[in-house]
Amino acid sequence: MSMIECNGLTKYYGRVRALNNVNLKIEKGQIVGLLGPNGSGKTTMIKLANGLLKPNGGEILIDGSKPGVKTKSVVAYLPDREFLPDYMSVEAIFKMYEDFFADFRRQKAEDMLSSLNIDPAMTLKKMSKGTKDKIQLILTMSREAKVYFLDEPIAGVDPAARDYILKTIISNYSEDAVVIISTHLIADVESILDDVVFIKDGEIVLHENADQIREEKGKSINGLFREVFRC
Repeated sequence: MSMIECNGLTKYYGRVRALNNVNLKIEKGQIVGLLGPNGSGKTTMIKLANGLLKPNGGEILIDGSKPGVKTKSVVAYLPDREFLPDYMSVEAIFKMYEDFFADFRRQKAEDMLSSLNIDPAMTLKKMSKGTKDKIQLILTMSREAKVYFLDEPIAGVDPAARDYILKTIISNYSEDAVVIISTHLIADVESILDDVVFIKDGEIVLHENADQIREEKGKSINGLFREVFRC
């Protein structure tokens, strides 16, 4: 059984078509790049997978089930924007996650926090954007989920924060899980990708193994992306 499966998945916003008859299967044990320019349908697909939107046609299945209560227990989701209250301390947020998610591993989160030398008593309000992004990633990757959806996890952060985020992703998921990284910053993530999905105007235009792209097409993923999405 595929960990993520889309069958004729279609989504409209009014008359605007965000996804058009998407068919896709993604297996576990991979870091997958969901790659496309802004407005291509990446975030819409992730929101459908998390049950935040309903499709107009077709379906998306997570570990064989439609998005709902059952899938929320196996999916860890990092949105493309800040989602935590500024007034809360890291310590309080860890406690909230511990109460809310049975698979949250607090010790793992505290170890990652310690490696960054961040005081757990500090509130988010006193942190830079890059530090807040790291905290949100720590929360997401400290869950023992089957599917991790990371929507633009490296957008707008400095190179040092970017390196930390990518290293954290690689070292904190298991072979029984799948990580979906949605981004338009291809050059920064391509070194960690096992599989690549190009999405353009709400349609899948390529789904291929990352190494095969390099071997068969003789170019980097970033180079192929620039070719496929040339204006």
